[in-house]
Amino acid sequence: MANEKLNIGIILGSTRQGRVSPQVGEWVKGIADKREDANYEIVDIADFQLPFLGTTEGTEPGIAAWSEKVASLDGFVFIVQEYNHSITGALKNALDIAKREAWNNKAAGIVSYGGTGGARAAEHLRGICGELFIADVKTHPTLSLFTDFENFTTFKPADLHVDNVNLMLDQVNAWSGALKTLRY
Repeated sequence: MANEKLNIGIILGSTRQGRVSPQVGEWVKGIADKREDANYEIVDIADFQLPFLGTTEGTEPGIAAWSEKVASLDGFVFIVQEYNHSITGALKNALDIAKREAWNNKAAGIVSYGGTGGARAAEHLRGICGELFIADVKTHPTLSLFTDFENFTTFKPADLHVDNVNLMLDQVNAWSGALKTLRY
């Protein structure tokens, strides 16, 4: 187990039309892939077509596939956009609908964006992570819609963010490796 690479999912937290989270997620993955210290993959919650929790009998294939995907990962990087001072309803639903034990004893980093860098959404996500036994790391890259996006739609991050992403990934990997020992 000590020589196995960790599997870290970069979870896109929006399903809206015109979303920019895929741009941010690909940017984070590009930085992560240069490290060669873990296996990184984009996980788009939109691909799972999750119903809202409690509105169906819970037998849709996307629900089982989502829980299996979450369970297969050792840690996470959440790409979080701020809507109305919080995370998206789609991300909250995805967190709630996966089997609770799929999240337990794993680590997560948060990359957020919005008018204030998505800081309020990230703080809400930290509380949710605590309830799901996800250890969120301290370093938190924040991206501004005003300075890191052209016309609020084309992602053009400042170079200074790369160091923060790498530091966050250092922390996610360290904690994910340590917490993996609790799951086996």
